[in-house]
Amino acid sequence: MLLNNKTVLVTGAGSGIGRAAALALAAEGASIVVSDVSVPGGEETADQIIHAGGKALFVQADVTRSDDVAALVKTTVEAFGRLDVAVNNAGVSGDMQGRLHEFDEAAFDHVIGVNLKGVWLCMKHELPVMMAQNSGVIVNMSSVSGLIGAPRIGAYSASKHGVIGLTRTAAAEYARFNIRVNALCPAFTDTPMVEPMDKERIIATNPMKRLGRPEEIAAGVVWLCSDASSFVNGQALAMDGGLTAI
Repeated sequence: MLLNNKTVLVTGAGSGIGRAAALALAAEGASIVVSDVSVPGGEETADQIIHAGGKALFVQADVTRSDDVAALVKTTVEAFGRLDVAVNNAGVSGDMQGRLHEFDEAAFDHVIGVNLKGVWLCMKHELPVMMAQNSGVIVNMSSVSGLIGAPRIGAYSASKHGVIGLTRTAAAEYARFNIRVNALCPAFTDTPMVEPMDKERIIATNPMKRLGRPEEIAAGVVWLCSDASSFVNGQALAMDGGLTAI
């Protein structure tokens, strides 16, 4: 097993890519701290891991609140003794579409607060634990929209570009502590976040003519979290069906 005896924290694990990642990491032998702002979703993910024979603990947390994130990391260490891997996946689309001058300021702040500030707060509290251990892996969830311009979803795109900037900075600053930090950049994936969108239009723009599957993105998460990617640091890995190739 690639992650046997490792402790992994996954935020936004109540559904979608976060849930798929938590299940895949548990299948590789990791003990999972499942976190989400949604109690029902988070508890369901943890229950699925436990019923499959794995170890999981659910902790509710809002990643925009520093106290919540600090308590989340503290609970992880108290429960399992260490924090080997963090998957900072919690995010929102914001349900906000339009040109930049049309955005509502409060909605813009919400998207940036969850997607960008939330990743920073998670790393702020995760990194000291990993520094003390002199080891750790962090995977931050960005997006293909963090690699290219994304008309009509400017706040989301800006937040995901920012995640890549934070990732590269952290990779450079903490490599000497044997900590690797990478970002994953999926294209549209078949998750609840995509349900309200025009799937036919999205599919038509992708070279593979389909959405990604959560399990496919989760496989990328597992690889980045494991020693199989031990010399990969500071990268933004696109999993996009070839979208950024055209």
